[in-house]
Amino acid sequence: MKKIAISLAFILLSAVAASAQTSAPLTLSRSIPLPGVNGRFDHLAIDAAGNQLFLAAPGNHSVEVIDLKTDKVRQSITGLGKPHGLAWAASTGSLYISDGVLGELRVYKGTPLALAGIIKLSEDADDMAYDAAHHLLFVGHGGSDAANPARIAMVDVYSFTLVADIPVATHPEGLDIDAQSGRVFANIADSHEVTVVDEASKSITAHWKLTKAADNVPLAFDGAHNLLYLACRTPGTVIALDAATGKEVSSMPAAGKADDLFYDPALGRVYVISGAGEVDAFQVDEARKLHSLGVLRTADAAKTALFVAAQNLFYVAVPGAGLTPAEIRVYSTAKTGMAQ
Repeated sequence: MKKIAISLAFILLSAVAASAQTSAPLTLSRSIPLPGVNGRFDHLAIDAAGNQLFLAAPGNHSVEVIDLKTDKVRQSITGLGKPHGLAWAASTGSLYISDGVLGELRVYKGTPLALAGIIKLSEDADDMAYDAAHHLLFVGHGGSDAANPARIAMVDVYSFTLVADIPVATHPEGLDIDAQSGRVFANIADSHEVTVVDEASKSITAHWKLTKAADNVPLAFDGAHNLLYLACRTPGTVIALDAATGKEVSSMPAAGKADDLFYDPALGRVYVISGAGEVDAFQVDEARKLHSLGVLRTADAAKTALFVAAQNLFYVAVPGAGLTPAEIRVYSTAKTGMAQ
């Protein structure tokens, strides 16, 4: 009887340990110090082949180019107003930067990166999404007043020309692409809706109004489940929409002030990072329902990140605080050592 009791106790302890592992799906791998880079951070991008990570640092009026071999800043692109969105196009070997103060889309080429072109946009040029299959870059901009109407710019990266400038109701926040169907999804937060743009016709094909929450900022498309994930701030909620109809399929509570959201196709997970310095992780099941995997505490004001599926890595931008310098925290999302 004593042996049975001990065995049962061991099984219970193992179950508790497995549950604890499942609730921590991100494991800190390393940190990259960013001495002298001040202020808040915005979006990130990566040149995987060139081992370069790009970080928009609007508080520093710069974009930092980080060498991932040495974990040191290789270059600081200065002369910017308020850099927001970043995109790297391997086909052109170029970095694209949207600047909210200058109201511009800028392209940088060469080694070191140098300014190679400018497209004038409205103020508050913001998030971007790149369709590598069709060599098209989409940039949300405008919406502050009648003189700066809200639009989504469509840019041909080969010619660096503005192909279309599509009007939307209010300022576009997060953007993502279903390259197979040629659709662009845009969170229109102030209108509490998702706008769907058709690349071929350069026109809006749908408006999906939200009913469960508002202030929808980041989003990500999941082709395997044909879902679109949104993170809303009022209240803090993650919502899964059917990507064909816009119907709300599933939702879960999450931290407010969400700024970035990513889908992990290998593990079927959703990661949401917020201004509260937390990452909420969710599992998507075969019925397309969301289940919480727990919350990872990162650092105060660490509100943006980049998930690189090919590397199983999650890069978190952490601003400096007091005498503590800024850094990039690199987390592993791999299954190793985790309960399934």
